Amino acid sequence: MTYSRILGVGSFLPAKRVSNDDLAQIVETSDEWIFQRTGIKARHLAADDENTSDLAVKAARNALQQANTDPNEIDLIIVGTVTGDYAFPSTACLVQQKLGITNRCPAFDIQAACAGFMYAMTMADAYIRGGLCKKALIIGAETLSRIVNWQDRNTCVLFGDGAGAAVLGASDEPGILCSKMYADGEFASVLHMDGRMNNGDWTGAKFINMDGQAVFKFAVKALSEVAKETIEAANFPAEKIDWLVPHQANSRIIDATAKHLKLPPEKVILTVAEHANTSAASIPLALDYDIQSGKIQRGQHLLLEGIGGGFAWGAMLLRY
Repeated sequence: MTYSRILGVGSFLPAKRVSNDDLAQIVETSDEWIFQRTGIKARHLAADDENTSDLAVKAARNALQQANTDPNEIDLIIVGTVTGDYAFPSTACLVQQKLGITNRCPAFDIQAACAGFMYAMTMADAYIRGGLCKKALIIGAETLSRIVNWQDRNTCVLFGDGAGAAVLGASDEPGILCSKMYADGEFASVLHMDGRMNNGDWTGAKFINMDGQAVFKFAVKALSEVAKETIEAANFPAEKIDWLVPHQANSRIIDATAKHLKLPPEKVILTVAEHANTSAASIPLALDYDIQSGKIQRGQHLLLEGIGGGFAWGAMLLRY
């Protein structure tokens, strides 16, 4: 039987680091106000000449190096993003070109907001299990700073830029054990950016809009349920999970979800303090950060979960 396993992970953060104190200089807020409500201390912002594809390529190169994989061994590229360089071509096609991949492998984007990386991983897992590819490059990359209203203290404090990537490869040994993905468009208005092009002109809201209370309430319930469902479907004992690797949006959501799953804080990967919410990039960023720190070890079992605008959400259990 063919499985898909993570061969390597990589990440990239822009050089510009903006602390809560820095934000307090441009909007009415404070480090204490932000940290108590979100667990965020800082975020990284892309430079004017850095595009989403540039961040994605740097993360991808790190993942390819860790996986000891030549770019032209990749036969599928999927990028999760809501802030692609262009309406089209896809960011994945730009990444393919910038990495020098000339084998004409399929390359496309997935737009599932903060759940984008897990949606992409689930799709790549299906490709590999079905024999349609042998090595896939999965990337979550965002430049959310460009769709944030920097005068709105309720949203501008939450988001940051960055990219994370994983190389998935076919294996005889189990890697991804189970995943469950869901969406419910009934809640589209709770978290959205409804700007659109109309005859060459930008119309509608140009910035992220969010009902924070509604997001919190739905997220805790949905993430707890999908995580439990994924564990049960894999017939895996919850107490044997080594690490919960959640979407890094808000420490209070993460804490509440972990309590529902009866997972102690010492089993939860938490990087939101330094990265803020990087949407599709947050899970691979957290993965790489704690692999590099030595926390996450080969052979350990990880539970990934996240939720984003749509609402789109899901969970994945895997053996690293």
